[in-house]
Amino acid sequence: MRRNRSTKPTQLIAGLLAGLLLAILAVPLGAQPAPETRTGHGFGPVYDAAHETTLNGTIQEVVTKRTAGSPVGMHLLVAGPEGVVDAHVGPYLTKETQEALHAGLPVQIVGAVEQLHGKSVLLARQLIFGGRTVTVRNENGLLARPTHRNAPPEAGKTSRSEVNGGAR
Repeated sequence: MRRNRSTKPTQLIAGLLAGLLLAILAVPLGAQPAPETRTGHGFGPVYDAAHETTLNGTIQEVVTKRTAGSPVGMHLLVAGPEGVVDAHVGPYLTKETQEALHAGLPVQIVGAVEQLHGKSVLLARQLIFGGRTVTVRNENGLLARPTHRNAPPEAGKTSRSEVNGGAR
């Protein structure tokens, strides 16, 4: 017995492709514009350099214990022109810098305010106090770890800009 095929393989493939194309066009894609994205690095809060601000104020309290919903590391509660601001300075400040930060100290903080768990937090990029400049984050918002300097400082020269308050 001989079998007779009424469809050729190319006609079958063309029919399937045409049906698939119609199905794709018939189903609404529901595309929505992509939200404005900000690239973050790691698991911490995202730093938005486009909204960087400078706060001049006085440290009211130095908070070293972590509270739920806040970033890990030291926080400074700073009284400024718009009230008390929670400034996150991170976990990598040197012991010398940590000891220098105390209630009543005038400070200037450069950073970006972000909303974390419904609370505004100033993510500090730079601290300026007592003639010192301490870099907390780089320009992309990544926390800066202290650099260890092996070479002794040059005699008679002092650095006005330190990364995280100097070496540990």
